[in-house]
Amino acid sequence: MTRLAGFVLRRAAGALITLFAISVIVYVVFYVTPGNVAQITCGPRCSPAQVHQVAEQLHLHDPLYERYWHFLQGLVVGQDYSTGTSVEHCPAPCLGLSYQSDQQVTRLILTKLPVSLSLVFGAMVLWLVLGVGTGVLSAWRRGRLTERLLTGITLAGVATPVFVIGLVLMIVVCGELELLPFPQYVAFTDDPEQWAWNLLLPWFSLALIEAAAFARLTRAAMLETLAEDHIRTFRAYGVGERSVIGRHALRGAFAPVIALNANNFGGAVGGAVLTETLFGLPGIGQELVHAVNVVDLPVVVGMVLVIGFFVVIANAVADVLYAVADRRVVLT
Repeated sequence: MTRLAGFVLRRAAGALITLFAISVIVYVVFYVTPGNVAQITCGPRCSPAQVHQVAEQLHLHDPLYERYWHFLQGLVVGQDYSTGTSVEHCPAPCLGLSYQSDQQVTRLILTKLPVSLSLVFGAMVLWLVLGVGTGVLSAWRRGRLTERLLTGITLAGVATPVFVIGLVLMIVVCGELELLPFPQYVAFTDDPEQWAWNLLLPWFSLALIEAAAFARLTRAAMLETLAEDHIRTFRAYGVGERSVIGRHALRGAFAPVIALNANNFGGAVGGAVLTETLFGLPGIGQELVHAVNVVDLPVVVGMVLVIGFFVVIANAVADVLYAVADRRVVLT
């Protein structure tokens, strides 16, 4: 087994342990709390008989370790739920049943997830291109007018809320110039072209905010790398400046960019609430806000677990990419 394969296996095992810890914390926070958990889970309109049925299905009368075991069992192998007249099977990973909407939480999330992933993947490509490109150019043109202009733009991007950028883009692009229609989500499988056109403004609104942070981070990492001895050696041997920047300095500055991108991607899957709300995108973030407002506990728990899953997986993938980019990581 190569060192890289062993490194990947260690990161995979670490990701599984982290996911297990997240499931324990989420269960304790939401289901082991003072108050009538069955009543909160069922909803305010439930009768005492319905509340009792929910308590039985959640095993709230069992010891804590048995309650969590049933919860974990649902995630791994699925479980059955009684609807009063029949028994409904919830396949793994079963995130529970929303008693307020009478839907399986997993199915509900799967209908919202493609929207959020469409938003985040497209925005991620833009914020990497814009952010890294701006950061490299700022470091390359250090001390010149170009750097000052780009630094001012990135500071403005960091300070501007996403809903302000989104509103300005809609007013100018859709209203004044009429270059694009007002966004209305279309599924990729229905019409790929309309899917992309309707997501352009949400992509840019989210990406411009994130790109500012990537530009500042890339600039700082590039300046640090350009000051290292091996870069001065390349320049002393007459290696062209573009080759020094593109082939050597940029590769050394990728580590913090990869780490930041993993955190931003994982968090944006469920955290792009303002962008989804502003453009009317029925994604994970918007559904999470709705579930919190109506106190739909199973949906909130399911959403938190899914968001945690994407954060952990994104960081695990980032660790592997970091190791591929810099083999010295495998040796640590």
